[in-house]
Amino acid sequence: METKIISIENIDEDYYKLNEAADILKSNGIVAFPTETVYGLGGNALSEEAIKKIFIAKGRPSDNPLIVHISDKEDLKKLVKSVPDVGEKLIEKFWPGPLTLIFKKLECVPDSVTGGLDTVAVRMPSHEIARRLIGLSGLPIAAPSANLSGKPSPTNGDHVIKDLNGRVDAIVCGGDSNVGLESTVLDISGEIPVILRPGGITAEDIRKIAGQVEIDPHIASDPNMAPKAPGMKYTHYSPNAELIIFTGEEEDVIDRINLISARLMKSDKKVGIMTCDENLDFYVGNDVLSLGSKMDYTEIARNLFFTLRKFDDLGVDVILSEAFKLSGIGSAIMNRLKKASGNNIIEL
Repeated sequence: METKIISIENIDEDYYKLNEAADILKSNGIVAFPTETVYGLGGNALSEEAIKKIFIAKGRPSDNPLIVHISDKEDLKKLVKSVPDVGEKLIEKFWPGPLTLIFKKLECVPDSVTGGLDTVAVRMPSHEIARRLIGLSGLPIAAPSANLSGKPSPTNGDHVIKDLNGRVDAIVCGGDSNVGLESTVLDISGEIPVILRPGGITAEDIRKIAGQVEIDPHIASDPNMAPKAPGMKYTHYSPNAELIIFTGEEEDVIDRINLISARLMKSDKKVGIMTCDENLDFYVGNDVLSLGSKMDYTEIARNLFFTLRKFDDLGVDVILSEAFKLSGIGSAIMNRLKKASGNNIIEL
């Protein structure tokens, strides 16, 4: 398959270029495009043909639900049975933005999109290219992350081209994603909202609007559980190298990482170390990379997948990573790190 690369540098000047991508979507083709979270791989959410192409291109298991992206709140009426009061409040506060809401679905939404569940996950991205493309297509667009299944999610067009060139009809390149982690997924189909996947909108943010909120205790922990949301099943975000996470007192973590790094290098292993700006000079490894300042977890989240892919480019054999605090967006960072490492965690 020949993949069309469409570069958008200025949305107002290059807007016309999106017409070609929209036509592809209307014809049941699949298109990768930028969002504020990560790049998505989109297809007509109401077309079994398009959805099948997404799963094939990614090598993604077909029982993993997809998020449906819309450009206008009115589009919800074509997908969901009703919007509860709490949903209205959350939409008012967080849409467009990195919050996915789960509703009871209408029959027109294919089971291939929902993993056979009676609910559908929907969000309205804040990225202007994404919303304009969806609007031009006139369709709800199902879009998981635009990477090969299991690999770190893509946060720029080059990542997508590396993974999916020749596997999709078109790739729209539009700069870097500014959140860097997939959206928060919140199930509002029951009496009490439940966070199924942490993201840029934190539990604390949601509680301010919704009041009582629960966090699903089985997030990514039971491989036999039917996934209720994207990202709840199978290995995700994994670099080529083995990834080990170290948690404990900061001084102990630094000492242990340096000890293991020295041993590995003596065994001719190429070692990558993932840390923060403040600790960058304390480590000894082949490639020591910072995610950003530990005073700015938003920066660390934005750089996480980019850095995991950078280690792939550097060809390291093992990545040794600090853990991060679980407060706020730190819970989303650790959720992705745990899944990327296969829960390969050393507690000190």
